[in-house]
Formats: sequence, C-alpha cells, structure tokens
Amino acid sequence: MSDLKKTPLNEAHRRLGARMVDFGGWEMPVQYSSILEEHRAVRTAVGVFDVSHMGEIEIRGPQAPALTNYVTVNDAAKLTPGRAQYSALLYEHGGFVDDILVHKVADDHFFLCVNASNQEKDYEHIRAANRWDAKVEFASERYVQLAIQGPKALATLQKLTP
Repeated sequence: MSDLKKTPLNEAHRRLGARMVDFGGWEMPVQYSSILEEHRAVRTAVGVFDVSHMGEIEIRGPQAPALTNYVTVNDAAKLTPGRAQYSALLYEHGGFVDDILVHKVADDHFFLCVNASNQEKDYEHIRAANRWDAKVEFASERYVQLAIQGPKALATLQKLTP
C-alpha cells in the first residue's frame, strides 16, 4: 500500500489501530472496532469519518458568485455565508460532471467539495468555464475534512468549539 495517497491523518489512524484499505487510490481507514459497533454509534450517538481524500476547490473574488452559479445548478449566491448546499456540477450544455457540496464562506468566496476520483477533472472544468476574473484554486493539499454524523453530532461539536 506504499504507493497509495495518504491523508494528513494517516499516521493517527494507524496509531489508533484502524484497519486500512485501498479506497480509490487512497489508503483510508475502513473500521476501528467492528462494523456493527461503528454503525450503531453513528445511528445512536456520533461518528467521525476522515473524508480528507475528497477534493477541495476554492472560488474567490467579486465574480465568484457568477462563476459558481454558472457551473452549478443552484443559486449559490443566495446562500447565507457559513451555509452549504448539495449541488451538481454541469457542462455548459447541461450534461452532468459531478455531484458536489457548495459552501458559501463569504459573498466573494465559495468552497466546493468534490468527489475524490473527479477532483482534477472538476478543477479543470471550472477553470475552463471561468469567463470572469474569479480566482479558481485547487486547494486539496491544504485541508483535512471530517464528516461528523449522528444524532449527537451537533452537541458534540458544540462542546469542542466556541
């Protein structure tokens, strides 16, 4: 598994005893204890998943809303900063490129989470569609992403953040 890509949390997963597998070219933790125990924890309490293998693309500048709206199906400009929405990345004539999450960081800053296997393709598509002067940046190397899920996810996060 030495030729696989690794998330920044790879060594921590290993120290904590995760069972690591090849997941689309990434060395990822598939489980720590038993699948049933982990499933039950997420359904009844909270679970944390390393999804750092996902792609991150940032769109910034005064024209960021125009570009983001051009390449996705939703009106991302209407989002409140700090909110996100599930969307689709489309080709100019409406064909499907990828399903993504669009996060509005600020009125002039959008953060797109794209599928790991499509991140380079998605980035090139957005860059090529940029008829505006928006700054499009492939930012995957700078981020760790955690998915915190379950009925106690919000309460858990509130204990950890101001």
